[in-house]
Amino acid sequence: MPPAPYDACEKKAARVSSQSLVRYRGTDYSVPTAYGHREVVIRGYVHEVVISCGAAMIAHHPRSYEREGFVFDPLHYLALLERKIGALDQAAPLVGWDLPEEFATLRRLIEARMAKRGKREFVQVLRLLEVFRLEDVLAGVREAIARGVIGFDAVKHLVLCRIERRPPRLDLTV
Repeated sequence: MPPAPYDACEKKAARVSSQSLVRYRGTDYSVPTAYGHREVVIRGYVHEVVISCGAAMIAHHPRSYEREGFVFDPLHYLALLERKIGALDQAAPLVGWDLPEEFATLRRLIEARMAKRGKREFVQVLRLLEVFRLEDVLAGVREAIARGVIGFDAVKHLVLCRIERRPPRLDLTV
């Protein structure tokens, strides 16, 4: 018997494109923008595709069998969108990203309060999804809207309070 179990997949070396995509069997899969132009290893399983750079797994996607298709993870592009905020409304990776309605409400409130800076603030709220679970961020967004504290710092504080199980300390007297 071999010393380790057999990994039943096809392994392929590839280079990440300038759009943070790697191609596997005719379909493009996204990776975080920090890995642009780097060498990666793609492991294609029957139901998923796993992409690694060095010893770190940087992305995994459900396997797509359609030709010339794209499989995006919107979280992979948020760091870039934070810098290039003008592309937020036209970003292809965000098309079809089904977020709860409270996120759209928060975006409208932030943009009404902060104008153009509000888009960047909203992307910062979305970037909390890179670290925290959707349920926790959604609860923070709901509570921020209910309390009338519209902004990234407030949402992050409320999410951390929820995770740490402590009461929020938001002084609204100022």
